[in-house]
Amino acid sequence: MSEATLNFEGSMTRLEEIVTLLERGDVPLEQAMALFEEGAGLLRTCTRQLDEAEQRVTLLTAGEGGQVKEQPFSSGEA
Repeated sequence: MSEATLNFEGSMTRLEEIVTLLERGDVPLEQAMALFEEGAGLLRTCTRQLDEAEQRVTLLTAGEGGQVKEQPFSSGEA
């Protein structure tokens, strides 16, 4: 499955699998390099998705006149 077809959660799951495989240290060099490249691509994809989500949240929380009013995130837990 390509990076473009995975959603954020799927990308993170695959990235965790890659890290686990590489941490074991028993993957042949060529395969390790391919996994590393795949992981780097997934990381870029996830970072881009997070940046886009942050921009959307910022737009949704913009006050009057488009001014962003920053406030700490509260999860609602005490």
